[in-house]
Amino acid sequence: MNPVEIVTGTAVPLDRSDVDTDQIIPSDWLKRVERTGFEKGLFSEWRDEPSFVLNDERFQGANILLAGANFGVGSSREHAVWAIQQYGFEAVIAPRFGDIFRNNSTKNGLVPVQVSAEVSRQLMEAVEADSTLEFTIDVGRKTIEVPAIGMVESFPLDDSIQHRFINGLDDIGLTLQHVDEIDTFESARPAWLPTS
Repeated sequence: MNPVEIVTGTAVPLDRSDVDTDQIIPSDWLKRVERTGFEKGLFSEWRDEPSFVLNDERFQGANILLAGANFGVGSSREHAVWAIQQYGFEAVIAPRFGDIFRNNSTKNGLVPVQVSAEVSRQLMEAVEADSTLEFTIDVGRKTIEVPAIGMVESFPLDDSIQHRFINGLDDIGLTLQHVDEIDTFESARPAWLPTS
């Protein structure tokens, strides 16, 4: 996982609530054995609609997904996070996230920014009015800033998750922080125990 401290860019306004992981990445995409190429399946059933927001040229190149309440509810598929990231999004802003989706996001380097429903609505309207609106998400300060509309808001993020992001630590990286202790433990194990 790459370190993430600041995410700066523009946003795509996905003005839908209760978006579940099957809508994010339909189940037929879960048959892939590779961990790449999932961006093609992101919202694939909705992308057939010419009016769907990801088909709107104004939002091409945006790296922040602005979603409605209860984003990422449903099954525990990690593929949903992979699809969002592989499409080019570095953060998702929503009033509420599915717990498993949020957990998968933090373990893969996708920043989940939870804001109030009022802030979400204000951001949605502002981005729909101006697709070039620039956001700065500061993981170190736990803030989201949108200077053009004078907004500075804090968002909740556990200190341990903040540490993960800033240092680029997935579960393996966290474990490897204790490699000396692991080596010491392993060197003192009785010889009769298996070694692999």
